[in-house]
Amino acid sequence: MARREDRSAPVRITTAATSHHEDIAARQRRYVISMTIRTVCFVAAVAVGPGWLRWVLVAAALLLPYVAVVMANPETRKDDSFDLRGTQTTRQLPPPATRR
Repeated sequence: MARREDRSAPVRITTAATSHHEDIAARQRRYVISMTIRTVCFVAAVAVGPGWLRWVLVAAALLLPYVAVVMANPETRKDDSFDLRGTQTTRQLPPPATRR
């Protein structure tokens, strides 16, 4: 479920999201790296011959697509837990007539 953001709330530069283009590029990079590792595991499973290592590599090749999708699609929301909405009370100067 997508979060609804309050558009009137101020955004701190340290918590601003990356651009859409940078976000997509980072996700694609993580996915390609994971799928490259999967391909290497599959080729290595064929190359090593019978034995326990083959089954470890086959298991890795079968599980990596799921892991790749989960790693490629994390929620990239930054939060530094600092509230800018004025939770602190503000002090005002008294009216000019009562000042010395």
